[in-house]
Amino acid sequence: MTATRTTLVIGATGTTGSRTAARLIAAGHRVKAASRRAGPLPGAEPVRFDWYDPTTYADALTGADRLYLVPPVGDTNPAAVMLPFLRQARAAGAHRAVLLSSSAVPEGGPGVGAVHQALRGLFHQWAVLRPSWFMQNFTGTHVHGRSIREHGTILTAAGSGRVGFVDADDIAAVAVRALDDDPAPDTDLVLTGPEALSHDDVAAVVTEVTGRPVAHHNLTYEQLRDRLAASIPLEFAAMLADMDRAISRGAEDRTTDTVGRLTGRPPHSFRAVAERELTRGG
Repeated sequence: MTATRTTLVIGATGTTGSRTAARLIAAGHRVKAASRRAGPLPGAEPVRFDWYDPTTYADALTGADRLYLVPPVGDTNPAAVMLPFLRQARAAGAHRAVLLSSSAVPEGGPGVGAVHQALRGLFHQWAVLRPSWFMQNFTGTHVHGRSIREHGTILTAAGSGRVGFVDADDIAAVAVRALDDDPAPDTDLVLTGPEALSHDDVAAVVTEVTGRPVAHHNLTYEQLRDRLAASIPLEFAAMLADMDRAISRGAEDRTTDTVGRLTGRPPHSFRAVAERELTRGG
């Protein structure tokens, strides 16, 4: 890796952004850590950035030749703010962009799928990471993690559908390769863990690892949509509930070898992540 390379990490305080920034710093990259609050990150240059405030773009982009892009959370039309930024980034000299998307969203699909489609035309060096659902959803501050801790339950509309849940650390490891490898991937990369698990399987592993009973309760699409809509916009709640419904029909029942191919090691299992993140501090 080359120390003169400067990477702007958008969402540097988030689940994948913080891990990606830390790996880049450890590898000798100069990192500009962008977030709305521009909080400190050891070894990085903090910079304030807000997708909805174009006046923050120029400072964030100054000196950056590559970008790690985390879309605005909860926005069902992120292209409206992301594409003007990406055009400005290209004009400012950034030549490589790595976009965080989702295994559930194909190129040209809804939401970030439109950004995916535009990326190949804007940058000569690019990659789109399309991870499956994060394992950290069950260990961190996600609604599933909170429900596990507070009620011992996981509530979904996914039925017995299986998902190739992926560790955020593995996503970050692939992100660093996509940002630094020559040549760039210039493609989309579907990222999964080593096995596809149902939410019943996840509940069983969490129960075994923590010693506290956890159960998966299946909801209807409408029940989940309305439950989510109590705290997020209805359109976004409906999109998330529809993704669960797609899981119930087998849309995420797959694994890929991408993590292993790009990092040279196998992806972490959910049990390993649960043991790492749910047993700390007792």
